[in-house]
Amino acid sequence: MPARIIETNPQPFAAKAIDPVTLDIIENALRNARIEMDATLVRTAMSPGIREQGDAFPMIANPAGKMIVGQFGSFIDGFLKGWDGIIEEGDMIFLSDPYSCEGAISHSNDWLVLLPVYRSGRLVAWTAMFGHQSDIGGKVAGSMPIDARSIFEEGVRIPPVKIWKKGEYNEDLIKLIMHQTRKPDWCAADLNALIASCRVAARRIDEMCARFGEDEVVAAMDALLARNHRAMKALIASSVSTDKVSFEDFVCDDGVGYGPYKIKCTMQRVGDKVVLDFDGTDPQSDAAINFYLNENMFKMFFGIYMIMVFDPQIMFNDGFYDLIEVRIPEGSLLKPRYPAALSGRTHALGRIFDLLGALLGQRTPEFLCAAGFSSSPHLMYSGRDQRAGKNGEWFQLFQIGFGGIPGKPFGDGPDGHSLWPGFTNVPNEFLERYFPLRIERYEALADTGGAGKFRGGNGILMSYRFLSAGTVSIHDDRWFTYPWGVNGGAPGSRARKILEKADGTQTIVANKLDSLDVEAGDQLHFITWGGGGWGNPLERDPALVGLEIRQGLVSVAGARAYGVIADAEGKIDEAATAALRAELAAAQPAEPAIFNRGGTVEQLRATCEAETGLPAPKPPVWHFAEAAE
Repeated sequence: MPARIIETNPQPFAAKAIDPVTLDIIENALRNARIEMDATLVRTAMSPGIREQGDAFPMIANPAGKMIVGQFGSFIDGFLKGWDGIIEEGDMIFLSDPYSCEGAISHSNDWLVLLPVYRSGRLVAWTAMFGHQSDIGGKVAGSMPIDARSIFEEGVRIPPVKIWKKGEYNEDLIKLIMHQTRKPDWCAADLNALIASCRVAARRIDEMCARFGEDEVVAAMDALLARNHRAMKALIASSVSTDKVSFEDFVCDDGVGYGPYKIKCTMQRVGDKVVLDFDGTDPQSDAAINFYLNENMFKMFFGIYMIMVFDPQIMFNDGFYDLIEVRIPEGSLLKPRYPAALSGRTHALGRIFDLLGALLGQRTPEFLCAAGFSSSPHLMYSGRDQRAGKNGEWFQLFQIGFGGIPGKPFGDGPDGHSLWPGFTNVPNEFLERYFPLRIERYEALADTGGAGKFRGGNGILMSYRFLSAGTVSIHDDRWFTYPWGVNGGAPGSRARKILEKADGTQTIVANKLDSLDVEAGDQLHFITWGGGGWGNPLERDPALVGLEIRQGLVSVAGARAYGVIADAEGKIDEAATAALRAELAAAQPAEPAIFNRGGTVEQLRATCEAETGLPAPKPPVWHFAEAAE
């Protein structure tokens, strides 16, 4: 049975006509409340992943649970459908189990707090916030084991429970949960930060109701949803064809030797609706790279992409969901069957954005972006600090890496950026102050962005010098397949990880691994991938290439990909450049392919070890009795 909402005031909200000025004021007040949620979080959380990087996502929803402001779509719909309890004033819900909320959160490290906001005995709104916890127990530090065969190996799972019940705090529950984690101090502080953020937004909603009236605030939320519906309906009609368009991309491997795993989606407009069908996606993996994709989350991703490309002035919310139909096969990589492991889902999650760009851009190449940094690679380093005066105290780092954003129809992709625009890097000074390591290099790596009229952003080289023995785990992707270029642009470079021992010997290590032992003095060179290029590289301004040589973003050798001959100071040899460009242009096809993947999967297998230093992944073997259906 779905959850039941208890209200002491049975009076329904009255329909109100909201004038444009009042609507604008309420809209911006809601936006500001969301921003204040973020500000509260970073001032009160302790873990670097939340406090420094911002790996947390707020939301404000209407009484029915539809997101009004936020990013991932509503977390509440799946929860309300799957929980058979009651909601009363003074309650607060806490959960982390993806299977308990239809994947509204996608792995157990994400702790979600939901706060129903009551006023005068009626539910007027919801506030919610989830954040990634650095450790929730499980078989490895960081709680994201690559080789997990079920979610039971990934740490504590929290079903929907009341952390506050009718205003009373459930302290024993929290003690039990914190007992499962290696970092209870961080987790407790981060949980309190999630709670505080939700309460701040609830206060702002109460203030809006006091100023404008409860009926008016709820009516304004409905008006914002309706406005978004009208806008998205027009965008869909003008931008999505009634012809079917398909695209497929890959997660490189599963960390245990198999891959790549295909994600396929077909898009078609049927009447006013867009149908997005993932038929043809590979079955779920034995390992942890499965991504339980919530249909509403994907609808929001689709809507955000449409809005950002075609009309960025629109405030996205859940108002357009009935215009999108999402079909995901059961038992597939994107809808695995319980209790499939989910902790490595970040790669499939990120690849969804590459898919959306390719689907929407095939019919309108002028809007097509290349593939970019579509993941959030993780580094985890943990152990006992063996330096003088540290007395073997436990340390544990979780950090998200950045890479190259794709080339776009209107410009270059930024170098060294996050998949999620709100994320920020952990300052090197913070890392060196609180962890036994030193950052030897942190730089955009020249030539890693794909060449094009508009260059793909460069990946990052971050070199960690470990000052204490410990263990390292890595989650990354795009080491086997390339981030593709478009409209004549070249692919971006692949990811690489190199372990350099204290004696100078180097070993290429996998991009997905658990519990790599490191010693004091070792270095890990953590290299992320670049974004694909957009358009013919021979159309790039040579003077700009020369400037980027001086800036260290393109090398003298790399400039040849643009048909540019220059010296180490970026001075262009105009005659040699003209001759090289003529030679390269003569070798180009008259009509370049829309997508440049750098080779087929079979070709990449054949050249993998020579190009990457790692053996090619073996084709996946499905060990489940039923394939995706």
